Amino acid sequence: MATATVAAPSREKARRRAARRNTGSALLFLSPWIIGFAVFTAWPLIYSAYLSLTDYDVINDPSFVGFDNYVELFEDPKIGLALSNTFTFMVIQVPAYVVVSLLLAVLLNGAGRSSGFFRTMVFLPKMTPPVAVGILFLLLFNGQNGLINSGLETVGIDGPAWTTDPAWVKPGLVLMSLWTVGSSVIILLAALQAVPEELYESARIDGAGRWHRFWHVSLPLISPALFFIVVVNTIAGLQTFDEAYTAFFGAGNSTYSNDAALFYVIYLFQQAFQFLHMGYASAMAWLLFVLIMAVTAVQLIVSRRLVYYEGEAGR
Repeated sequence: MATATVAAPSREKARRRAARRNTGSALLFLSPWIIGFAVFTAWPLIYSAYLSLTDYDVINDPSFVGFDNYVELFEDPKIGLALSNTFTFMVIQVPAYVVVSLLLAVLLNGAGRSSGFFRTMVFLPKMTPPVAVGILFLLLFNGQNGLINSGLETVGIDGPAWTTDPAWVKPGLVLMSLWTVGSSVIILLAALQAVPEELYESARIDGAGRWHRFWHVSLPLISPALFFIVVVNTIAGLQTFDEAYTAFFGAGNSTYSNDAALFYVIYLFQQAFQFLHMGYASAMAWLLFVLIMAVTAVQLIVSRRLVYYEGEAGR
């Protein structure tokens, strides 16, 4: 009895030592990520919050001004213009992106043995550098001799001035953004291929046609993947920069209708690196962070009614 009493604490100490060793090993393996996160994410976040309360031009030391930068945000007319452009672009782009991605995924899902080749072809444009996409936009959507308007002219349609008419700048950029749907297509294709075949068979036996099988079987089961794509592309839409900046603002470009393409992050970039208003740009960045968090929170709330998670079906 005494031996067993002594052995129990010894085993407990051994387990604690093993747990500490495992924790130490885990922290050691995680340390590159922890250090990277602290240096390249956490510290810039904290420092930008501080800079947002200062007047800082990079050359001179920051001068504390309190919440003056945030007050100026609500007085700057270009903030309203940039936010309006950004949200308009996002509202058009996200549904178009999701619909095109889903359509291509459904087509690839029925492609059989050749789906591997077509998957590669669909994904390859995603590898195109954003700057190249911006230049390609000007070549394709040029109002006088662009390939898009030339194609429309062959069928008797007078194409719009995509790059100079403010009403068509954002729709043109939306169409150009569909060039990179490849990653979303692959995600949705994987979700479609994960739908159990027996569910389709049961629906066929019940007399459901192709459309009803898609609407009542496929769509609910791939809704988590769809929701992920909506959230990710909403965040990306609110941070639109590369293609629009290259096409309308790069290299001092002043030929085109810049105001229609002045997205929020472009204006933030101008304030930070052209005008050296780093404190004001930091305040802009924090406003964008709050807006993204708010939009994502609304999407998460809405998703409770629209997204089906198989593991929660019995709850």
